[in-house]
Amino acid sequence: MKKSIIAALSLTLFLSACGSDSAEETDEMNEPTEGISDEQAEDTEQTEETRTLTDGTGTEVDIPSDPERIIATYLEDYLVALDVTPVVQWSVNDGDSIQFYLEDELGDLPTIPYDLPYEAVLEHEPDLILIRDAVEEDQLNQYRQIAPTYVLNSSPTEWRDTLLELGEVLGEEEAANQAIDDYDARAEETAALVSEQADGESAAAVWLVNDALFVVHPERSSGAVLYGDAGFEIPEVVSQLSADADWAAISLEELAQMEVDHLFFINDDEEQTLSDDRLWQNIPAVINDAVYTFDSQSAWLYYGPVANTQVLTFIEEAIHSSN
Repeated sequence: MKKSIIAALSLTLFLSACGSDSAEETDEMNEPTEGISDEQAEDTEQTEETRTLTDGTGTEVDIPSDPERIIATYLEDYLVALDVTPVVQWSVNDGDSIQFYLEDELGDLPTIPYDLPYEAVLEHEPDLILIRDAVEEDQLNQYRQIAPTYVLNSSPTEWRDTLLELGEVLGEEEAANQAIDDYDARAEETAALVSEQADGESAAAVWLVNDALFVVHPERSSGAVLYGDAGFEIPEVVSQLSADADWAAISLEELAQMEVDHLFFINDDEEQTLSDDRLWQNIPAVINDAVYTFDSQSAWLYYGPVANTQVLTFIEEAIHSSN
């Protein structure tokens, strides 16, 4: 589990064999078909309707109008928000680690390695491939031999832009806008609760991984939810440490100096505990019993409307439990 946590965190932090086409087979496919009916011939001549969009590499991509087998690893959160189910889901460590917070929506969907090996992609016969970040040109060309492949333009840290772009690619613009409106309305409710019951109080989300502690940047992932959406105050230590990193390492001494009022603590290793440390015991949130513990399978590590909505729920439950 530790390796899975580190892999997921590092991919969020600092987020292939070649195939060959047979020209001979292609020529055979293009030869006129004899002995078929006029109706069959008409069906053969029909081509699937497509839309042409320019992706993040400047390439024009013909997007099928109604793709049914989509590979879009680490974009599953957005697809779920658009009521679209991919054919596989992102994973690390041979499928041992997935985005568990999407388990209700994705269920037993087959997994695919996060780095999208060519053979694995080919095996699942996609009709559309969506890629979050640019990959090597040779690898990208391999994918494009399998199916239309679109590399996103939007920044990984801007979930709204990502959702709107995917909505355009999949012809789900209305659903994308509705999902953003729904989230914003929910965030207003959470912010009102924080304002009413924790006005002016600070919060931080801290990860414990292999004896190392990390805090999230105030404008990234669940940090943007804590501060930008829910309205908690940003501890000065968090601002200082986040100047040069989206996910910054923090020492226990620095954490003790944070004087944070609410601490969202992500750790699912019962053997790792800080409860007996005197520095930990002096943190205001610890003294006031305002530490809320979550395991690493929860949504705190991730980007997207589904993850962010779950974090809003965690915040609301925490506020209610502390009052």
